Amino acid sequence: MKKIWRRIYSTYCLLVFILIFMLLLPFFLVLIQKKSWHKVALQLNRVWSHVYFILCFIPVQLEWRFKPKKEQLYIFAPNHTSWFDIVIMGFLPKVFVFVGKVSITKVPVFGYMYRKLHITVDRNSYRDRYKALLRAKQAIAEGKCVVMYPEGGIRTKHPPRMASFKDGAFRIAIEQQIPVVPVTIPYNWIVLPDDDTLLVYRRPIKAIFHKPIETKGMSIEHLDALKEQTYHIIDQELRKIFPDKMKS
Repeated sequence: MKKIWRRIYSTYCLLVFILIFMLLLPFFLVLIQKKSWHKVALQLNRVWSHVYFILCFIPVQLEWRFKPKKEQLYIFAPNHTSWFDIVIMGFLPKVFVFVGKVSITKVPVFGYMYRKLHITVDRNSYRDRYKALLRAKQAIAEGKCVVMYPEGGIRTKHPPRMASFKDGAFRIAIEQQIPVVPVTIPYNWIVLPDDDTLLVYRRPIKAIFHKPIETKGMSIEHLDALKEQTYHIIDQELRKIFPDKMKS
């Protein structure tokens, strides 16, 4: 019986997502046509995230362990175990762009909108990865923060443990001399697991924004150390929350 109710609830959550998207779509289609309007479209993403979780009766808690500076740009580096990781980052009180897999663009209509607003990358193509880095730098030059999942997608086989981190987010942070904010998203792998069931388990979700790691004065030789420090901060937080699950 529980599984039936979960399927009903999960179907409801999917329909809510589609309904909000369809209601906002005319606004998005207008706003994505001019680059000067993109910041408004990105702020509309925030409305989408808030309304979605409210209508799905999922409480969201953001824990800030620092006070973001109004004019400061950041690279946000969250762990990635669920599609809800994308939705919860919509709560960021900053104008930002995602760097995401090119496969997202294959989703009808949504993929077109995503490609216009955010940065896509084919991780199997060196040329495409390089172009994505250039576009991320351009977004920073336009005053936008960047959200980049350093695992390079949902790659872990044993959540909440993380897969190894890739270089991209840390290379951008060092080259642009802007701070990296490690972000721990602890419960999304439980709420919406990355499996074929598409079952949503209703429970509170959370994102923890750790103190920024300053990159001023760093050079590319510090890339591995920056990557390791970011990984360690998120990993230690996950070990506090899930001591049994995080055992090697």
